[in-house]
Parts: sequence; structure tokens; C-alpha cells
Amino acid sequence: MPTYTHGGDIWAFGSPVLDFSANLHPLGMPREVAAAAREAVAEAIHYPDPFCRRLRAAISSLLDVPAEQVICGGGAADLIGRLCLALRPRRAVVTAPTFSEYEQFLRLAGCRVERYGLRGEEQFDLTEPFLDVVEDGVDMVFLCTPNNPTGRLVPPALLERTAARCREKGALLVVDECFITLTDGPSILPLLDRYPNLFLLRAFTKSYAMPGLRLGYGLCADEALLDRLYAAGQPWGVSTVAQAAGEAACAVPDWPERGRVLLRAERPRLTAALRDLGLTVWEGEANYLLFRAPGDQGLKERLAERGILIRSCANYPGLAGDYYRTAVRTREDNETLIRNLKEVL
Repeated sequence: MPTYTHGGDIWAFGSPVLDFSANLHPLGMPREVAAAAREAVAEAIHYPDPFCRRLRAAISSLLDVPAEQVICGGGAADLIGRLCLALRPRRAVVTAPTFSEYEQFLRLAGCRVERYGLRGEEQFDLTEPFLDVVEDGVDMVFLCTPNNPTGRLVPPALLERTAARCREKGALLVVDECFITLTDGPSILPLLDRYPNLFLLRAFTKSYAMPGLRLGYGLCADEALLDRLYAAGQPWGVSTVAQAAGEAACAVPDWPERGRVLLRAERPRLTAALRDLGLTVWEGEANYLLFRAPGDQGLKERLAERGILIRSCANYPGLAGDYYRTAVRTREDNETLIRNLKEVL
């Protein structure tokens, strides 16, 4: 059995758990989305639409982009895999720490991966010197904003300069914005038409708390690239139920903002409470926080004994076993986490 290294593995427990290891919308899934998913089960006697036509039209309307620039997949990870399989890059650059699937799929495609280390004393922020690593021979660059697990946004001006640099060097820039709608930071969506070498990753997983339905999408002005991605995946990569749920989510456009309102209040409170316990906490800008319990590599296990899950960051390159990530949830849930942390630390 392989080792599972992500958050959200509630299935390993025989009793209910309070899950801070998965970073989802703190208010959960909208009831309209759940209702649409239930109703769509009746249509599951047919194959799903292989091109997600109605869903892509809904995303197009929501974001004001041409439907031809939208591709849907079974979660953002599905699209990451398709990108690597379709393009077979020879050399790629990723940051560290960041979401592990970039490097995993690149290596599966036979790619040489170069890590650009982010520094804790600099808030794990991406800075101007990163541009120098995008040089001749680099085929693909992955960036995540806000970055996972640090929660830090990449400055939009630096992202545009990176897109320009990648275009100059003939590289594809993949920017993961799966958490962007749960922050107050801007998207670089307006740059799509200017940079056909730019591919944006999004997911309903985070913004609408529907990870079990597996639904993500990509945005790119290079329609020939999108055609290659269709060819690199199975014909029915998004189920009928997931497509219906995604359409319903697009019809609740204020749901991410409702989450942001809660996060604006709860993220600083949780940050302060963690620091009061003697933990080192980085200033996250999303719905999760990276923190360190110096020298304590068993914190996840002690909390799990109490039915509370946090994410160990030991498997992130650049982080050690005493780094952890926690979601920001509702006030009641956050207070439960803090109360238990006080008792186990």
C-alpha cells in the first residue's frame, strides 16, 4: 500500500474527526451544489459530456472568458498530469516548498526537475531573483499563488514578469490559482490573452468545498495546447454529477466572498492564538496557516488521538518534521483546535 501524503484522509479513522488537514471553504458546500449533485445521479445512466459543454459555458460566463479557453478535469491534479503527459517537458522549475504533484507528475513524464528554494526568513515569498532561473532550456515552470503550504501570494507584477520571461525562453508558465478566490489577492486572469504560454489552474474543490466530486479546470489562450490536453486524458474525465455540481456552483458566485468575510476575521485570531502557544506562524493570506512547533515532530499524532487532524509538512522539500499546516475553519472549530493544542503541547 503506498503512503498517502496529503491532507483529508479521514477514512483512516474509525470515528468522526475534525479535519483541519484539508483546506476547504470554511462554510462548506453550498446547499444548491449538493442538491444539483443529488439530482444529477438520475442522469448517470448516460456517459458524461466529454467536453463539459454546459459547465464550460457556465465558467465562461462567471469569469468572462471565452468557453474555448476553458478545459475541465477531474480536479486540478488531473490537469497537472495531462500537462506533463501531453508536453513531456525535458526540464522544469518548481519552487520548494510547494504542492508535491507538480514534481511528481513531471518526474513521471521523464522530466528533470529543478527546485528553487523559498526561505522562511523571507516569509517563503517569491522574489525577483527567481527570474534568473528561467533560462534557455527550461520548458515548464510551476508557480502556486497563494502557495501551498505557505499561504503566501506571489506579487502579480512578478507573475507577469515571469510570464514574459517564460515566453522569451519558450517555456510554459503554469500558475496554480486553486486558492485565489479565498484570498483578497488579484488573479492574473486578465493576462491570458497577452500570454498564450500562460496556463491557469483552478478548482471547485477549495472555493466550494467539494473535493469528493473531483472537479477542476484550466484556462489558457492557446487552444492548440488545450486540444493536446484533451488527447492526453480519458474521454470522460469529469462525471455527470461533478459537471452538474460545477454548474450549480457557478450560479452561486458570492460563495467565495462569504468565505473571505469569515477568513478576514478568523485567520488573524487563529494566527494570534497559535503564537500565544509559542508556535512560529507565517502570515498566511489564504484559508490555511503554516506553523512550526520547534522540535516537536509528533504533534499531528497526538492531536489525531483526540479526533483532530492537521497536516504534517514533513514531506515538503525545504521543511522539517516540526512544520505543520492547519486550515482556518469557523470560530467554534478553531477554538476547539486551540483548546486541544493547549492540552497536548
